Amino acid sequence: MGGSGEKRMGRRRLLACGLGVAAGMAAGVAGCGTERAGGVLRTGFLIHASGHRWDRAGKAFADAARTMGFTPDGRQVAEAEVPAGARPTATHGPSPGADAPVITVTGLAALAAAELNKGRSLVETATPLARLSGQVEVVVVSDRSPLKAFDDLGAGLLAAPGRTPLAGGPQGEPDHLLFGLIARALGADGRQVDYTGYSSSGGAASALLAGKAVAVAGPLTEWRSAIGRGQVRALAVSSAQRVPDLDVPTLLECGVRVDFADWTAAFGPEKMSDADRDAAVRMCGQVTGSSVWEAACRAAGWLPIPLLGDDFARWLRTEVARTRAVLRDLGLLDSTKATTCWGSCGNGH
Repeated sequence: MGGSGEKRMGRRRLLACGLGVAAGMAAGVAGCGTERAGGVLRTGFLIHASGHRWDRAGKAFADAARTMGFTPDGRQVAEAEVPAGARPTATHGPSPGADAPVITVTGLAALAAAELNKGRSLVETATPLARLSGQVEVVVVSDRSPLKAFDDLGAGLLAAPGRTPLAGGPQGEPDHLLFGLIARALGADGRQVDYTGYSSSGGAASALLAGKAVAVAGPLTEWRSAIGRGQVRALAVSSAQRVPDLDVPTLLECGVRVDFADWTAAFGPEKMSDADRDAAVRMCGQVTGSSVWEAACRAAGWLPIPLLGDDFARWLRTEVARTRAVLRDLGLLDSTKATTCWGSCGNGH
């Protein structure tokens, strides 16, 4: 963004992976495709990621589908230039059939990017099928921090948000959104929040340990080891319930009305037939409701948070509104100032 080396949510290189999936029909299991061949209903997955963000979730979802009887046709990796948050227009890899619908696995960061680009939202450019999983976020401070509890951080944000430097992932992405939601819940001025985004958790960790940030937000999966080693202390987790084996309160327990996860979901094409959509939703429901998917989420440290069809579409509309509101609170929708650091910081941090 700007002088820091990242153009403000402009075009990104997205990794596009084509995965073909076939649904066995012997037991009456419906897939989400439309081409029948040899007793098999073929379907396709298009998994795209910004910096591989959704590659792992997409692969886990495809693996779970295969375990349940959906088997891949093949896979080929290619890169495509598309606007951030936009739906890719081509399927890369072996074609599962000219009429087979495409399922795209994406998530919150793409939704936010579309808003920042003033583009059409995921509700408008794709067919919502199912919410799949979510990553719990954690707010951490260094082990030497005078902040002993989240209340201490909250007091600082409320009294002087501009003098409480925060850090996390790139500006406008889930870590930043979480701090925006926290500021909103506390009644702090989001436009005054001093947030620096880094391209990796390593950069944010270095800023925290160097005293350049008071607190950092990030995926719990990326901070667990540092928490276990005592390098940082966790003040709160973003989930509605506590995380097992982690003695850390939720934001809700801390009096902050925020329930948040960096979610991943499955979408169909914008103009998807009712029959294809219904079949796709059924397939997603079978996969996300299975013990196979629960085990995959547990192994990856994700929350299985399935929500299907119309229920997911309704929830997504509220999520679009919430994301748009917090981006406005943070001054990002009409601000070009950049505070994302990529290697060499151009903002004097």
